[in-house]
Amino acid sequence: MLDQFIDLVGDRNALAIGGAAIGVVFGALAQRSRFCLRAATLEVAHGQLGERLAIWLFVFSSALIATQALILLGLFDTGTVRQLNNRGSLSGAIVGGLLFGCGMALTRACGSRMLVLSATGNLRALLSGLVFAVIAQMSRDGGLSPLRAAIDDLWTIDASSRDMIAMFHMGHSGALLFGALWLALGVFIAVRRRLRPSTWLAAAGVGATVAAAWAFNYAMSINSFEPTSVHSLSFTSPSADVLMYALSPPGTPPSFDLALIPGVFVGSFLAAAFSGDLKLEGFHDGESMRRYIAGGSLMGFGGILAGGCAVGAGVSGASVFAVTAWIVLWSMWIGAVLTDRLVDQKKLWGLGHVVA
Repeated sequence: MLDQFIDLVGDRNALAIGGAAIGVVFGALAQRSRFCLRAATLEVAHGQLGERLAIWLFVFSSALIATQALILLGLFDTGTVRQLNNRGSLSGAIVGGLLFGCGMALTRACGSRMLVLSATGNLRALLSGLVFAVIAQMSRDGGLSPLRAAIDDLWTIDASSRDMIAMFHMGHSGALLFGALWLALGVFIAVRRRLRPSTWLAAAGVGATVAAAWAFNYAMSINSFEPTSVHSLSFTSPSADVLMYALSPPGTPPSFDLALIPGVFVGSFLAAAFSGDLKLEGFHDGESMRRYIAGGSLMGFGGILAGGCAVGAGVSGASVFAVTAWIVLWSMWIGAVLTDRLVDQKKLWGLGHVVA
């Protein structure tokens, strides 16, 4: 069926349509569930096991379970996945994750949440997202790329050392069970906090889109005549791609990532419009603007350095059990918690006096 679709619309258009469709679903469900890694980390930092942590656990665990189930069913193979088959950087994972986590705390949103909030009328998120995309492009291909490469090269590991499933001899069934344990924790917190079942389902659906992206891009790599990268959802490099697409002359071929970002924006907007959540929100003062610009900058550089954002590394990369992705995830948690304590709780650096 997929090969017939490719014959009908062409390889590149098929990738773009798939990216847009998955993006719309992700955006709508992320808006309804209020999924955000930053919100979950701060609940833990404040000693709470709250609903935002439960939502993140539903997303995280459902992505792990669905991805591992696809592998067990033979619908996805990690043989060409970049996070498992290329040289990795532990220094990039640690430093990039910490910087991204710091930026998350300052902007009060992770990368995907900024995009979702922008679609609902939040101008703070829109400015942060634009800064995020600009710095990401500079870090990947521009003036900041030498610094990023230098940090990357400080501590590297071979591809043979990046697969946690092989490292711990757990097998894909064991990995699926591991995801189920995180799901059980999410259910426990959700029941305790009386989280609505519709929110459970929306959060689980967000995680399922990560597995859907893996399956779609893998299937395209098999059926397409064009070389296709097997990857899932991420928002750092795709944001930079969309920025350059908007600034470059016409003619850039469509791709999964180029269509993903506008797809998420449209899905979020439609979900917010349907539920009456569209609301124009701006900055309170110049000090708050400084905070969001600083946060977006840290996230842009940190996301490229880490090889992914809170979704790209923290969920997509973690779902295939890439060592570096798990290190990035924990580094993001640490960076966000430390920044919250230093900036918002102790009011240091003049960036804490901001109303969210």
